[in-house]
Amino acid sequence: MEIKELRENDKLTVYVIGNLDSMTAIDLDEFIKENIEGVKDLIFDFKDLIYLSSAGLRVILVTLKLMKTRGNYKIVNVNDNVYEVLAMTGFANIIKIERA
Repeated sequence: MEIKELRENDKLTVYVIGNLDSMTAIDLDEFIKENIEGVKDLIFDFKDLIYLSSAGLRVILVTLKLMKTRGNYKIVNVNDNVYEVLAMTGFANIIKIERA
């Protein structure tokens, strides 16, 4: 997995590329914790996300909890395969998701 970022004032867009699984989820979790300070709008861009596991879902949920007191959080550019995982697990009901 590769993580890229675009910061514009208090808005942070995080591009997640590759597989978000048990081997890589900790990297995203650490990245968020290190970069969340001052962020009021957080966007995960999953345009190039290929695979999402339960470990990745955990990071998404932890991030949601962090952002509830800080501002807005959404996931954009979600492909059909990743959206299916988010929908089956109920995440599509609690997080704003924009499909690709």
